[in-house]
Amino acid sequence: MATVSYDSATRRYPGTDIAAVDQLDLEIQDGEFLVLVGPSGSGKTTALRMLAGLEDIDEGGISIGGREVTAVAPKDRDIAMVFQSYALYPHMSVGDNMGFALKLRGEDKTVVKQKVAEAARLLDLTPFLDRKPKALSGGQRQRVAMGRAIVRDPSVFLMDEPLSNLDAKLRVETRANIAALQQRLATTTVYVTHDQVEAMTMGHRVAVLKDGILQQAATPRELYERPANAFVAAFIGSPGMNLTTVPVSAVGVEFGELIVPVPRSAVSGLDDVTFGIRPEALQLVGPADDGFDLAVELVEELGADAYIYGTVLSTSGAHRVNVRVDGRTPPRLGQTVRVGLRNVAETHLFHPVTGARLLG
Repeated sequence: MATVSYDSATRRYPGTDIAAVDQLDLEIQDGEFLVLVGPSGSGKTTALRMLAGLEDIDEGGISIGGREVTAVAPKDRDIAMVFQSYALYPHMSVGDNMGFALKLRGEDKTVVKQKVAEAARLLDLTPFLDRKPKALSGGQRQRVAMGRAIVRDPSVFLMDEPLSNLDAKLRVETRANIAALQQRLATTTVYVTHDQVEAMTMGHRVAVLKDGILQQAATPRELYERPANAFVAAFIGSPGMNLTTVPVSAVGVEFGELIVPVPRSAVSGLDDVTFGIRPEALQLVGPADDGFDLAVELVEELGADAYIYGTVLSTSGAHRVNVRVDGRTPPRLGQTVRVGLRNVAETHLFHPVTGARLLG
C-alpha cells in the first residue's frame, strides 16, 4: 500500500500547445479509493496512464509511496492495471490467466496456485478456474481481469473504466463488488470513469477534471452540497443542477416570480449571477404559496420518483427547470403546477463569467 502524489504533473501531446493534463496537483492517501471523473477529453485517462508510466510527463512529477517514479519503467512501479477491455488469453484457463504474470516473474508454482486460489475466493471465481474465458459472462471476465491484478499484490490498483462493457444491471452489481473488495484489501486505488453516478457511489473522494484541469477533489457529499464552480455543479448529480443566469436586485436574485435573498457581499459589483438549485430542492406548493407557475412539458417516471420539466418565464428570459416530485402521483403532461423552494439554504450562486462559487 502507498500514497500517490501528482506534483504539477503535465502532459502535452506532440503537435499541440494545449495540455491534455495541465499542472495536476493531487494527493491520494494510503488505502484510499479515488475516482477520476469528467467528460470525454477531460484528461482523466491520460492522468491514469501517466501514473502507470504509459504516458510521458512533460512537466512536474509523480511519486508512489514517497518514491519519485517519473522516470521509472512501468514494470518497476509496483502497480497493477485493469483496463476497459478484459485482455484475457482465450487459450488459457481462468486460473492460468490470473497467474500468468506471476509465472513470468518466476514465482514458485505452489505460491502461484495459492495466490490464484485466494483471489478466486475473494471474487467468487473458484468454480470457474478451469474454464476458458469464452465460457464466462462479461461480468465474470471482468472479475478475472481484476483477479489477475490482485494476485500481484501491488501497492496501487489502477482501473480505467472497467465496467463500460457491462450492461446496466451488471454494472451496478459489479461496482458494488469492486468497492467492497477495495475496502477489504485496503489497497490504494485510482479509478477512472465518465459516469458520475459510478464516481459518487464508489469513491472515498472524487476528483473532477475538465479540459485537463482539476476542478475539485472532495468527498461525494461535499461535491454535491458545495460544488466549487458551475461546471462541477452541473456535472455532479443525476439529473444535474438547474443553472441559469439571473439579474441581481436590491433584495436578492430574481428567479421567475421568486426573489431569493442573498448576502450583498456575495454579489457585490455584479449585475447578474448564475443561480443554481437542484431538482430535489424544489417542491410542489399550493396556489397561494411563494413560488412560480410551471407548465409541465415533460414527465420522466422512475418509480419512486418522477422528474418534471418545464419553462419558467421571468424578466431575464425563459429558464428551463427540472423538479423532482413524488413518483406515485406525478403531474400530467400539459398541467400547470406551482413550484417553490424547499429551503433557501439549498440554493447556489456562481460567478456569471468564471463560474466560481460565490457563497461560502
